[in-house]
Amino acid sequence: MARVRHRGLIALLALALAAPLSACGKGAGAHSTVAGPTRKLAPVAAQGAVSLSTRNTTRLGGGNAVVDAASVARAVYPGLTTETRPRAVVLVNGGDWPAALAASELASAPAHAPILFSEGNSLPEVSRQSLEAMRPIGDSALGGAQVISIDTAAPLPAGLVSRSIAAGEPAVTAAAIAHALIAATGATPRNAIVLAANTSHALQMPAAGLAAESGSPILFVTRSRVPAASAEVLDAMHHPSIFVIGASDVGAHTLGELRRYGHVTTITNTGAEASDPVANAIAVARFTNGTFGWGVKEPGHGLVFANTARPLDAAAAAPLSATGDYGPLLLLAAAGAVPPPLGAYLTDIQPAYTTAPQFMPVRGVYNHGWLIGDETAIATVTQAEIDSLLEISLRRQSSEEAAVTQAE
Repeated sequence: MARVRHRGLIALLALALAAPLSACGKGAGAHSTVAGPTRKLAPVAAQGAVSLSTRNTTRLGGGNAVVDAASVARAVYPGLTTETRPRAVVLVNGGDWPAALAASELASAPAHAPILFSEGNSLPEVSRQSLEAMRPIGDSALGGAQVISIDTAAPLPAGLVSRSIAAGEPAVTAAAIAHALIAATGATPRNAIVLAANTSHALQMPAAGLAAESGSPILFVTRSRVPAASAEVLDAMHHPSIFVIGASDVGAHTLGELRRYGHVTTITNTGAEASDPVANAIAVARFTNGTFGWGVKEPGHGLVFANTARPLDAAAAAPLSATGDYGPLLLLAAAGAVPPPLGAYLTDIQPAYTTAPQFMPVRGVYNHGWLIGDETAIATVTQAEIDSLLEISLRRQSSEEAAVTQAE
C-alpha cells in the first residue's frame, strides 16, 4: 500500500538525517548489505528547519537552498548500503540559475544523480558532508565520474573523480548538460522541454521536476530565435517532440522556428497560467501527452511543495520527482497560506472512501507531500492545511452507488 511505502521512506529519512549514526548495526555479520566499514554519518545541518512531519507530509531542508538540496539528496541516497549510494552527484553553482535548472534532468533514470549546490567556487560544509556520506560509486558512462561539477571549481573531498561542465549563456550551458544526459543514459531522448530564457524563475520552476521525471533535456530559447546551441541539440535528437512551458514568453516567431526541429506542443500558454506561477505549476502537473507528462488528475500521488521565492528549491527537489513516489512540483506564493488555485487542485485530487466494505480507507489510495524548506518557505500552519487536503476522506455514496453496493 502507498501509505506503507511512505512510512518506509520516512524511516529511511530518519536514519539518514539523525546523528551521529553508525552505518551498520552492532550485530552485523558476513551477510550485511552495508557497503564499506562501519561509519558514522554527520547530520544535515537543519539551520532552523522545523522537524515536523504529519500524517501525509514530510518536510526536508532548512533556511536556504544549499541545505534543502543536501537534505533531499541524503533522503534519496543516505549512502548506508550499496543500493542507497548514487552513481554520481551533480554539484552545480547555486549562483547560476539556468545551469541549476537544466541540471535537474540528470536526476532522471538511469543516472539518478542527486543535486548539491556550491557557492561559486566554494563548497559549503553541508554539501561536503553530504558528498562524503553518499559516497557516489562512479558512473562508467561518464568516465567513472563520481561528481559532475557544473559552473564551479569548488574543491571536492579527496579521492572523488569529477567531470566538469563549463558554463556560458543559458542555451550553451543547457546544451552541454543535455549532452551529459545523453552520455549518461546511452540513448537520445525523444522529448525536449523548451523555456524562454527570460521567463521569470518562478514560471520556469516546474520544468525541473518534469525533466527529472521524464529524462528530457531543458533547452532555452529567446523571443527572437532558437539559439545555435539549442538548435544543435534538437537536430541531434532527430525530430523530437518539443514541449513548451510559457509559450507566451517564447513568442509566435520562435514557436514557428521550433517547428522546423520537431512537433511542438505548448503545456502552458495563456490565461492565469501564463503569468501566475501557482497556476502554471498546476497546469504542468495536470498535463499529459501520450507517455509524456505528469497527468496528475486523480488521487494516489506524491507531490512536492516549494515557495516561489526560493527558485533553487526546484532543482534541489528534482530527485523527489524521479524516485520514491515521483511527485510533480507545486508552488506556494507565500509561506503562510495555500493559494486558492492550489487548494482547489488538491481538493480535486483528494483521496476518498465510502462506507462500503470494498471502498474502506485501507483499500484506498493516498497522496503524500514533500515540503521543501523551513518555516520561512512553508509555515507549519500551511503544512497542517496541506496535510488535511492530502488526507483520505469520507465521501457519501450516491443513491445509485448505494444500490449497486447492496446488490453486490
